[in-house]
Amino acid sequence: MTRPRRFCSTPFRVIRIVVAMTITAPTMFAASAQARPTTVRDGVVPEYGPPSGSLVIVGGGNLAGTGISEKFIAMAGGANARIVVVPTAGGNRKPDGSPIPYVDSIVLASWRKLGVTNVRMLHTADPKVADTEEFAKVLRDATGVWFNGGRQWNIVDSYAGTRTFREFHNVLARGGVIGGSSAGASIQGAYLVRGAMSGADIMMAPEPEHQNAFGFLRRSAIDQHINTRNRWDDLDPVITRFPTLLGIGLSEGTAIIVHGDRFDIIGKAQVAIHDNTTTYAAGAKPYILLNAGDAYDMHGRKVVLGTAIVPPVK
Repeated sequence: MTRPRRFCSTPFRVIRIVVAMTITAPTMFAASAQARPTTVRDGVVPEYGPPSGSLVIVGGGNLAGTGISEKFIAMAGGANARIVVVPTAGGNRKPDGSPIPYVDSIVLASWRKLGVTNVRMLHTADPKVADTEEFAKVLRDATGVWFNGGRQWNIVDSYAGTRTFREFHNVLARGGVIGGSSAGASIQGAYLVRGAMSGADIMMAPEPEHQNAFGFLRRSAIDQHINTRNRWDDLDPVITRFPTLLGIGLSEGTAIIVHGDRFDIIGKAQVAIHDNTTTYAAGAKPYILLNAGDAYDMHGRKVVLGTAIVPPVK
């Protein structure tokens, strides 16, 4: 049964939905197919998560007191972690076209405050630079990569299809961890939510080059800030347009920890799961909500720990 479209019920805010008819399934999954590793866990190839390595996907906001940053560091190797931080979502160029400068000491300050000693910054506004061995080699021994927030299309413009892009995937292939918050969360999916250059309120970018995310978490579309920016319903038209995708909406200060096809939720708020294969009761929203401490099986599309909350239509 095909469920009806439901759009944001909040009367005071309108989300612009631009559906570019050039989007196709092969296009959306091109990014993840470029560098899919061949290793598997326990002989089982995951359908969604990386075959090796793990993901920390965060809904934005202040992470102090949530344990999320500390969890990422521990997964990357703790005291021995070799972490690369990518601030590129913060912007590539000023209005006059000149590159935006990033200062290592500023970008890395919060990580050093957490006790990380081997942490480096990686940024370029030029994909030709990102395609060089000299630039990408910093990722060769990285055990963790973190993508900062901002606008996710900046990450695409700098790294999509480059040697650096392939090295991001190779971090996972070696068993490392990739994390990110806000834009650094959305870039990890297959379809790039809010990738339009003209505004973050556009769920589906009209420009084809900003429709692909990096495919660390395949068959997914990831939104963020859903609680503080009232984005609870915003993934629904994306999943209606692309019914095979799993929509994951993340609250601020909240993360999913992905191992294979399972994710566990940590932090302080809720995660919304938009699943077009599920039939929802009359009067219910077309998604479920999960809390910190809950776990979800993406392959089976089912809750494996905790209780799903089905919010009513108000």
